[in-house]
Amino acid sequence: MLIGRERQQQELLELLESDESQFCAIYGRRRVGKTYLVKQTFQNQFAFVHTGLCEATKEEQLWEFRESLRSAGLKKCKLPKTWFEAFHMLQDYLSTLPQAKKIVFIDELPWLDTPKSRFLPAFEHFWNGWANMRDDIFLIVCGSATSWILENIVNNHGGLHNRLTRRIHLQPFSLHECERYMQSNNIMLSRKDMAEAYMIMGGVPYYWSYLRRGESLSQNIDRIFFAQDAPLHDEFKALYKSLFKRSEIYLQIVESLTKRRAGLLREEILRETGLDDNEAFQRALRELEECSFIRKYNMYEYKAKNALYQLIDNFTLFHYQHIAANVPQDEHYWSSRRMSGDLDAWAGLAFERLCLLHAPQIKHALGISGVVCTFYSWTYKPSKDEQTEGFQIDMLIDRDDQIINICEMKFTEDEYVVKADDDRLLRRRIARFIAKTETKKTIHPILITTYGLSRNGYASVYQRTITLDDLFHE
Repeated sequence: MLIGRERQQQELLELLESDESQFCAIYGRRRVGKTYLVKQTFQNQFAFVHTGLCEATKEEQLWEFRESLRSAGLKKCKLPKTWFEAFHMLQDYLSTLPQAKKIVFIDELPWLDTPKSRFLPAFEHFWNGWANMRDDIFLIVCGSATSWILENIVNNHGGLHNRLTRRIHLQPFSLHECERYMQSNNIMLSRKDMAEAYMIMGGVPYYWSYLRRGESLSQNIDRIFFAQDAPLHDEFKALYKSLFKRSEIYLQIVESLTKRRAGLLREEILRETGLDDNEAFQRALRELEECSFIRKYNMYEYKAKNALYQLIDNFTLFHYQHIAANVPQDEHYWSSRRMSGDLDAWAGLAFERLCLLHAPQIKHALGISGVVCTFYSWTYKPSKDEQTEGFQIDMLIDRDDQIINICEMKFTEDEYVVKADDDRLLRRRIARFIAKTETKKTIHPILITTYGLSRNGYASVYQRTITLDDLFHE
């Protein structure tokens, strides 16, 4: 059962009905469901399917390519010695087929590009010199090595420049899609538990597939990440290695961003990591953003410059704060920490990231889906003469209808209770923001929290309240 990929599936089916040959690249993080999407959409309609081998030699790749040709129906074929020969064999085979549109699916394409194999020129020639000249080929490629796909297919400046007819960046599930996935597997979790699971695993379907019926969320998390031989204990290393060539650069950037919740300027990342300001660094930033591990955003007062880079991938945050910190390994790490209340600081930060990833749902809850909005952060740093503390506003929604929403995000076990100190602090922040930014827009503070707002004498400080249920909206 395919969940949450209706739009992408419709795109693929529309390409199949085209009167011209089509070339589609599907990319996204490891385990997000790229292969599953293609296979569930087309079932048994493929003319040719091949999957590259991880860390294999050119000769091994070519041998397996011949086996895929045999499996497709080409019974008599010799072992190709070069990729040019291999693709000519594929051309000859496809030319014999009667289908109106021949679907060619090459999975894990980057793995085929072994050193000195000349794979990419042969692949370019297959598309440019043959498939693109016809009207009956639908070529679909994908792979977990997102940096290779982006560099050599999506952003290619050589023979494949502007040759793609469609690119599909497959994103992780939203909370709504995760809930549908749980329902399809008859796994009963409260929405608060699902939100906490999202704060740990993000919306990666493969990670969610390890959740078991009849276990509490804490039992599930201990078994999946902390038990002996836990299936996802070492997933972090495999994740970055599979996605990015020279993954150590990407990991250095990500690790530097774990140290400051608001993010770092580009120059600060260079200083923290000791990396050189070169093309490799620029590409790493660009690809981490493209894969939704980090976001690039502006502080409110500096909209045109000084962009910050912020880590927003919950699984990465979870790894650094908990999996890597679990030494010596405690098989009941999550259950014991949860019972003791040691997770409050993590939960607050992770919930903020969850909210950032559900900006469309927040706009819908506010009734402003059709209003142009920009999401910012804002930091107040007092001067030496000011006898006050600085503070950070993690989410500002700057709206074209002349309102700015200042968002407070609270992950709580019950309705949030506004106390006198909370009321005073929020009003002071609003006053400082207006004074420092000189904005003429109306300021509306809103609360985003688990179960809503307890009504007392201070609750009126918030103009609107958004609950967890709102974040589960489609």
